[in-house]
Amino acid sequence: MGFLDGVFGSKDKSTEEDTYMKLDLQAYEGAVGENEPATMYVKVASVCDIKDCPKIKDEIYNGNIVIIDITKLKLDKIMFDRVMGDLRAVSRDVNGDIIGLGDQRYVIVVPTGVRISREKLGGY
Repeated sequence: MGFLDGVFGSKDKSTEEDTYMKLDLQAYEGAVGENEPATMYVKVASVCDIKDCPKIKDEIYNGNIVIIDITKLKLDKIMFDRVMGDLRAVSRDVNGDIIGLGDQRYVIVVPTGVRISREKLGGY
């Protein structure tokens, strides 16, 4: 490889696509010690109605982090306001935190002792 090849790149036609490595994501799903109980879990929920709130509130009161898909809820402004008010109240009750995420498609509610940073890391 000559000096100019190092500056301008080599004449080799290989592209990044040729060196791309496919990952088997299923290999990453199992965690070390997954059979051991944890003190806190990250739960995922979807809210369509106020009737879905009790289960979510129970998870937050139990000390778990809940990521909530509110996409369907945004079709009804009154229901959206009621559910979001409910989630904010739970967050205050447990001295936790709440934040909207992903163009306000998701809400994350965390329990006591956890705070959500409003600072974005990378990808500005």
